[in-house]
Amino acid sequence: MHATSMVNSKRQLIDEQTSPLHRIMWVYNAEEPDKRAFENNICAFHIGDGYLLSVAHNLRMPAGYFKSIDEETYQKELLYKLDGSQKLFFDEHYFTNDYTHKMYLNNVDTNALQNIVNILKQKRFDTRWETLAKKNICNPYLVLQFHDNSFYKDENFLQYFQPHQVVYEPDVKRHTFLLQVELVEAFYSADIALYKIINTPAEVISKIPNIDINCDFIEDDPQSLHCLQSSPNSSAGRLLNDAKLEGILDHFGLFNDEFGGNYILEGYRYLVKGYFRFGSSGAPYIVYDAIRGRYVANAIQSEASGIQLSIKNDKEGNFQYINAIASPLYLIKEKLRALKISDISGFEYVF
Repeated sequence: MHATSMVNSKRQLIDEQTSPLHRIMWVYNAEEPDKRAFENNICAFHIGDGYLLSVAHNLRMPAGYFKSIDEETYQKELLYKLDGSQKLFFDEHYFTNDYTHKMYLNNVDTNALQNIVNILKQKRFDTRWETLAKKNICNPYLVLQFHDNSFYKDENFLQYFQPHQVVYEPDVKRHTFLLQVELVEAFYSADIALYKIINTPAEVISKIPNIDINCDFIEDDPQSLHCLQSSPNSSAGRLLNDAKLEGILDHFGLFNDEFGGNYILEGYRYLVKGYFRFGSSGAPYIVYDAIRGRYVANAIQSEASGIQLSIKNDKEGNFQYINAIASPLYLIKEKLRALKISDISGFEYVF
């Protein structure tokens, strides 16, 4: 019975209808399908009541430029900083829509785009993703994808979505549903971010599968540790792979942020060995809970951990990434406890 339960739980974790794993992406012009653009893809998982967990380090990475911006923000925060030639350059490469009162990036070549990046950096215009969201330049959305054009196989739920929230992507043959989220809090030293779905009916949120969480700090390999992440070379599929806890550490690392100030990544971490792919940041590490007969989330994929190789006596740039560093939910257990998600029927914390 135990083995059968584990197999069934594994399948539920990767199936699009039952998996708690999705993606958060920053979306430009979400309500304008012909001008919409997706950026800053990150893994995230639903822990109940519309709350999602992911990593925090992507929030303070710079986009470098913006694909659109409202005229008021442009005029108040950037235009006065530009000299005559720079103003003409922006006028040439952005066009203004009199109806939306936005400036949109034209199709530009690599050199022109790099020039835009250089100007914005020179003028100290903050393009970190957290800032772009605060200024409503682009906003984070939860991306849910299905084979058929229904929300968890229930066509009745289509009434809750505006036309711009449902997108068919022919390249991956998926119907994509977009739900806006907002950042509740970023725990930068722990590299964990907490989001919440907003502007969405409770009926829709309750339909989204979640995963229970366990906030124990694990010191020895539990022999049931797995990572739930995007499948190889794909963001539409899911992969549940074996992982092994190889060590624990009291971490210290420096994250460079020229606008908000550098900050320190520190605190307890896991050193994990298993399949690792770039783009899996935010994926949950899960362990099997025999009492409940299902897997629970215990940590979040945070960083790669490399071994430096010498190739022809040259170490420069030669790294092989066979380990990962994960942030245990233990680091934010008090915050999670305060959310009182455990009041939801069928959802329990293990502290």
